[in-house]
Amino acid sequence: MSSVNMLEAKSTLSRLVEAIEQGREREIIIARHGRPAAKLVPIETLEGQRIGIAKGLFEVPESIDAHNDLVRKLFTD
Repeated sequence: MSSVNMLEAKSTLSRLVEAIEQGREREIIIARHGRPAAKLVPIETLEGQRIGIAKGLFEVPESIDAHNDLVRKLFTD
């Protein structure tokens, strides 16, 4: 974990973001007047979360389409 002051963060933001993106730094603390004010961290990716992840966790009833005509009528009249 690195810590930089506000002036350094402003003048080297691209370098700091690159260090986070490339994994050279896990987080960077930005200080104002010697006190921690913000934390620069990588965005969590959604890798591994796919459509269909809940497949098999619940059952769709056979009557799922039973009220389609009624619902359609409610929205078209």
